[in-house]
Amino acid sequence: MSDQPKTVSTPTLTELREQIDDLDAKLLELINQRAGFAQTVAEIKAQNGEEVFYRPEREAQVLRRVMKRNTGPLSDEEVARLFREIMSACLALEKPTSIAYFGPEGTFTQEAALKHFGHSALTSPMSAIDEVFREVVAGAADYGVVPIENSTEGVVNHTLDSFLDSSLQICGEVELRIHHHFLVGPNTSEANITRVYSHPQSLAQCRKWLDAHFTNIERIPLSSNAEAARRVKGEWNSAAIAGEMAEQLYGLTRLRERIEDQPDNSTRFLIISRESVAASGKDKTSIVVFMRNEPGALHSLLEPFRTHKVDLTRVETRPSRTSKWSYVFFIDFTGHQTEANVAAALNEVRDRVADLRVLGSYPSAVL
Repeated sequence: MSDQPKTVSTPTLTELREQIDDLDAKLLELINQRAGFAQTVAEIKAQNGEEVFYRPEREAQVLRRVMKRNTGPLSDEEVARLFREIMSACLALEKPTSIAYFGPEGTFTQEAALKHFGHSALTSPMSAIDEVFREVVAGAADYGVVPIENSTEGVVNHTLDSFLDSSLQICGEVELRIHHHFLVGPNTSEANITRVYSHPQSLAQCRKWLDAHFTNIERIPLSSNAEAARRVKGEWNSAAIAGEMAEQLYGLTRLRERIEDQPDNSTRFLIISRESVAASGKDKTSIVVFMRNEPGALHSLLEPFRTHKVDLTRVETRPSRTSKWSYVFFIDFTGHQTEANVAAALNEVRDRVADLRVLGSYPSAVL
């Protein structure tokens, strides 16, 4: 007589919940264990006289390792976000991190700050990009977050210009997918909308959608999307284009979602600090170059990067403030300034230009 196949019983809902409760208890114990180690690290750093508790290169390495080891079903990005918040809470036990960002509250820059540092960081809005720089220089904030470029509308010139007058270092970057929503206040009906508020770049990023759906309403640029959201909350005939954070902050209603013309619309933000960053294994470097006004200057500038196989990722030109019809170049490339090929390229470039400043080497965006 042949053996009967064994039947595997499906666990009941009660049994599954009990298993989840057991895992939650183990997770809680492990997270608090990690927090205890973080406190010990802080004590050792204090004994050694170290004042810098946040290490961008270390956190980038941890997040990359977590994403590499992830086997699902959660996505790599979701797992990294969870660990980001755990690290943020543990870092706050060592020393609360203060972040100045280009505000006001509810902007995409605040969202980028929280994405990079986690919700345990202390964030403070500044009314202008150069104020973010001043807060960090003065030591009133540990770090600053400023926008640098949008995939649709290009570079943020105010940020580039601020680096010309500052000694601060870039210590990180954040890439944020930008989703714009068409929002109204509690007293507004769609039929009554006669104007829409938003930041000029957001209006530009949604131009085609507005042309197709709200052709005749007035488009009014404001200093930020958050200011647009704040204003429409008390009006009955206006709408705002803004993100989810501003929507929630001001209690607005979403009439349409994701109205940006380009579905992959993204903005890159920079993290600025008073300290340089060690290599993380996957880094970028940003420099600013002051050129001599002579024939072949641009070719002479770029040739060392080709020779030493340094991959340029961005080249921007700004008018020089020192002389008429001369320019400075902002250049990003892959690699850390301590790597041999990068150091060789930079040394050659220095011999060919009026001046070169390294704005920072920093981990490439993980999230």
